[in-house]
Amino acid sequence: MSDGANTRAYSGQIKKRNKLGMKAKENVYQGILWILLIVLAATMILPFVYVVLLSFTDSTAYVAGEFMLWPKKWSLAAYELILSGSGFLNSLKTTLIITAVGVPLSVLLNAGLAYMLSKPVPGKSFLNKYVMITMLFSAGMVPNFMNIKSLNLIDNYFALILPAACGAWNIMVMRSFFQSLPVELEEAAKIDGCGQLKIFGTIVIPLSKAMLATMTLFSFVSYWNTYFNSIMYMTSTSKSTLQVYVQKVVLSSNISDVMDIQTTVVNAVPQEVMRMAAVVVVVLPVLIIYPFLQKYFESGMMVGAVKG
Repeated sequence: MSDGANTRAYSGQIKKRNKLGMKAKENVYQGILWILLIVLAATMILPFVYVVLLSFTDSTAYVAGEFMLWPKKWSLAAYELILSGSGFLNSLKTTLIITAVGVPLSVLLNAGLAYMLSKPVPGKSFLNKYVMITMLFSAGMVPNFMNIKSLNLIDNYFALILPAACGAWNIMVMRSFFQSLPVELEEAAKIDGCGQLKIFGTIVIPLSKAMLATMTLFSFVSYWNTYFNSIMYMTSTSKSTLQVYVQKVVLSSNISDVMDIQTTVVNAVPQEVMRMAAVVVVVLPVLIIYPFLQKYFESGMMVGAVKG
């Protein structure tokens, strides 16, 4: 009996040591993983922090080389110059117009088509395939330009709004979400005499707040970052978007030409500081709106992925 008890005790000690060893290895693995993630996050965050700090640096401190990790003297001169230039104001006007019109239009069209495809309508299979194939193939740059030109939309705001109004991926995700809603709710509404449009507006939309908020965020970022379409379809400099404006500011050797401000005024602030301030001004609205929609982001994406 004593030998058996000693054997069991010895086996228990070995198992305990193995558990402690595995736990130590797991802790080491977790520590290495956290270090790698922190380093990766730092490589993404620090450049943006550098841009923000440099944009607030006073010109005298920048010229004297007194900016390292923290400016010794702060200034808003770069932002005052950018916000007063007609080049920025015209670009801001264009971006605000296409965003204010495009975002609700895009969400409405995507939601309407997705809701239709979630129901047993005639030709549903063909429409699903038609939408899906656009995710794999596109007409290309030249046919798209010819299409916009034939519609007389060159140098028109709708040339930046309509091409991005509908997206196959958004439609598929929203369709999956609508299919996950309880059918009993719609059946009860039909018994009460509600039509399909009233069901969509009074029942489906209120239940889809998380999904719609997520798609609104995607659409907002897409329209706010419009760049290539602006270069393709806008011939007037005054109708260029903010992204085109920033690209010109960053690459221009003489920022005064882009900003439409007197050279003597622009020379009061180093061009590098002006470039960083322009980048911050364009990115700032996205950073402001994202926290308000963040709580809907994860839930909206998860509920949209319940069904395929």
